[in-house]
Amino acid sequence: MKVSKLKKRLIILILTLLGIGSYIYFGFPRVRVPITDELVMLGDLNSDHKWNSEDGNLLSKFVEDPYSFPDSFVSKIDVNHSNTIDDEDLSILRHLYQKHDPYVAASSYPKEISVYPRAREFFKYFPKNEYLQRPVLNISKLLKTNSPFFYLKGILSKPSQGQYQAFLLREIFDEVVRFDFSYQKRKKTLTPIENNYLNQKVKNCEALFKEDRLFDLLLEVIGLTEDAETLSVVNSPPFIQKVLVFRDHLRGILLSENFKKFRGGKEEAEKIFQTIDQYLLDDLGLSIKLGTLTSPRNFLDIENYVERVKWQYYKTTTRKSDFEQLVLYAQYDHRYLRAVSKTSKKEEDTIVSNHNLPMILLFRKALQIKNGDKLATVGLLDEAIRIPFGWVRSIPRELLPSSIAMENFLLPGNKEDGLDKSRHWNVFGGISLYKSPEESLVIALAREIKDGKEKNYTHGVMREFLRDMIANINGIYYVMSMKER
Repeated sequence: MKVSKLKKRLIILILTLLGIGSYIYFGFPRVRVPITDELVMLGDLNSDHKWNSEDGNLLSKFVEDPYSFPDSFVSKIDVNHSNTIDDEDLSILRHLYQKHDPYVAASSYPKEISVYPRAREFFKYFPKNEYLQRPVLNISKLLKTNSPFFYLKGILSKPSQGQYQAFLLREIFDEVVRFDFSYQKRKKTLTPIENNYLNQKVKNCEALFKEDRLFDLLLEVIGLTEDAETLSVVNSPPFIQKVLVFRDHLRGILLSENFKKFRGGKEEAEKIFQTIDQYLLDDLGLSIKLGTLTSPRNFLDIENYVERVKWQYYKTTTRKSDFEQLVLYAQYDHRYLRAVSKTSKKEEDTIVSNHNLPMILLFRKALQIKNGDKLATVGLLDEAIRIPFGWVRSIPRELLPSSIAMENFLLPGNKEDGLDKSRHWNVFGGISLYKSPEESLVIALAREIKDGKEKNYTHGVMREFLRDMIANINGIYYVMSMKER
């Protein structure tokens, strides 16, 4: 009898629990979509869920060196939601740090200064699976008086003809300040070569500003910033410091009257090769006769197979998450989108001037993704460039303007180049890591010469020989010179 009662009680208990569980499961609200956002307290710079003097100290450190802080940190300072860090943000936050409470801060903020944000506006959702865009920095007092770009201090007050120009002015000032912070740290250690390069670039920027070519000015300063932040010539071989001189001599050949008169044929090609031979000797100390170079692939050299296996191995280290980070960067980063948007119609970008800056930015981002491992970075870009992103490939050709290359949507290039020059940049930069910069350059020359011989050195073939070599040299220089961390 006792056993029977116990069984009944157990059955009743089980049924009761099932009933409660069913009610909770079917009756209570449930999260039906995955949570992909994080609620963040704007201005809470140390993430302790408070606004106080500790945050104020971090804000002061930010103002002293703003570009040493990550994007997620900087985004917390944009409390007026303008996608810009400006004087108003600093004023609002300093007042909040004194009062500790957004309601008290709002009621005590001087009305003659500005309208104060409501308490709820100090909370914002940051996406976890999307690209977080760094706000543009527009605090005029941050530009040092001894900056090479001090003459641009008032650019933010320059009258603009519309929102597009206004955005350009904001980004130019942000980039100028960003460059200046790196310049102030490095100016005492600049080599004569670096100083000459900087002075020429600064003169170019001044000319662009006077001509009101704001887009070109922005890209020029971004390039200078990248050089200042990412390049290191300490202990770098003389070859690396001089290889850009050789590149510019190749550009000079492309723009010369003699090349314009070049009609093709072996005899005229030999004259161009002789000019290049002399530049190789004068600029780099390499005694090479281009006309006698043989195929760069030696199938009897076992080392070539070993290096190829190693190259393939590093390509396999590319994960899906690596691609996702790189694609988000290429789709949303405003600096990269500015750089990659400078494309040209066929045969207008003669000296491959549009291509280098986007590849520098892309390589830098890939280097961050691969934690400073250059071999893995080359592997990631090799995969990304060889297999163009699927959503771009899915766009029907007839829906694209005929003047734009399909790869322009994500990768640097022009109508005539597509991803070709991107591959040249990355491949020969990568070969420098496996061999040496000198060997990579010689292999590149031999490979391009081989292609030229097969096509009888026509004008178009010689033009592409020189343009490919320019892309190869850019890759060699930046892959070798860019800091690993």
